[in-house]
Amino acid sequence: MPPFYLIADPALIAARARLLGADVPITETVPAEAERVFERALPVMPLAARFVDDPGRPDPANAAGIIEAIDRAVDDCLGGSAAAVVTCPIAKKPLYDAGFRFPGHTEYLAHLATLHTGAQAMPVMMLAGPELRTVPVTIHIALREVPEALTTDLIVATPRITAADLEYRFGIAKPRLAVAGLNPHAGEGGAMGAEDERIIRPAIERLRAEGIDAFGPLPADTLFHARARAGYDVALCMYHDQALIPAKALAFDEAVNITLGLPFIRTSPDHGTAFDIAGKGIARADSLIAALRLARRLADIGAKAAAA
Repeated sequence: MPPFYLIADPALIAARARLLGADVPITETVPAEAERVFERALPVMPLAARFVDDPGRPDPANAAGIIEAIDRAVDDCLGGSAAAVVTCPIAKKPLYDAGFRFPGHTEYLAHLATLHTGAQAMPVMMLAGPELRTVPVTIHIALREVPEALTTDLIVATPRITAADLEYRFGIAKPRLAVAGLNPHAGEGGAMGAEDERIIRPAIERLRAEGIDAFGPLPADTLFHARARAGYDVALCMYHDQALIPAKALAFDEAVNITLGLPFIRTSPDHGTAFDIAGKGIARADSLIAALRLARRLADIGAKAAAA
C-alpha cells in the first residue's frame, strides 16, 4: 500500500475504528511528516470542522467538514505537499441541503482548479479497471436528454482531453480511442438515428485531423468483448450507462474513477456511499485500495516524465 494521509476529523475516525473493533493507531500530523508516520500509524490531518457521527445517516451538519477536506486536499496537491487527491464517496443531498451549489465534488474540484490556476478546467470522467477504460461524454443527465446534449464540439473536446492525459499521466505514447455510436448498430447508416453520422462521425474526423487516433462510430454492443478491447486503450461512450455498465461488469470491486483534465491527479473508488451497510464492518475496500495504488502509479509516471 502506498503511503497516504487522511484529511478528516480524528475523533470520528477513532470512534469508527472502535465501533468496528479495528485496532488502528491514529496520529495527528502534517503533510511533511505523513510518510514517516505511516510506518506505524494512520496519519490524519485534523479538520477545523467536527462531524456528527451517526453511521448510515447523512447529516447537513457535516457539509462544512466535507468541503474543508476537499479544499485542503487540493491546496496540498497544488502546493506540492501531496502527489495526488484520492476522494472517498460523498452524499450529495446533505451538501445540497447545506447550500452546496455544485452537482458533485468532481465539478467542485474543477472549480477549485480554475480558481488556483486561472485557466478554465473541463473535467472528464474515466472509469479504469484491469481490462477496460471507459469515458462517458455525457454523464448525469436523463437518457432522453442525451441526443440534444451531444454536440460535435463536445465529442471533440472530451477525447482530446482523454488522449492528452493518457499520454501524459498514463505514459501511453499514442493512445487508441474507440468511439461508440449513440444508436443501435451505430445508427445503421442513418436507419436507426441520424446522430451517429451527423454529430459523431464529424467529431472523429476532426480528431483524426489533429493526429489523435480515434475511430468509429462503433456499435456499442460489440465494443466490449475481449477481442475488441485488445484494439483500443479507451472507449469513448455517449452516455453514462453505456460507459459504466461494462466497466462495472468487468471489475465491480476494482474499477477506479479518475478525473482527467485537472492540473492534479484525482482518483476515487467506483462506488457510492453504501449507507445501508455503514458501520457494519462488511464493506469491501478493494476499489479504494485500487484508487490509492493507481494514484501512486500516475504520480510516479508524472515524476518520471518531468525528470526526463
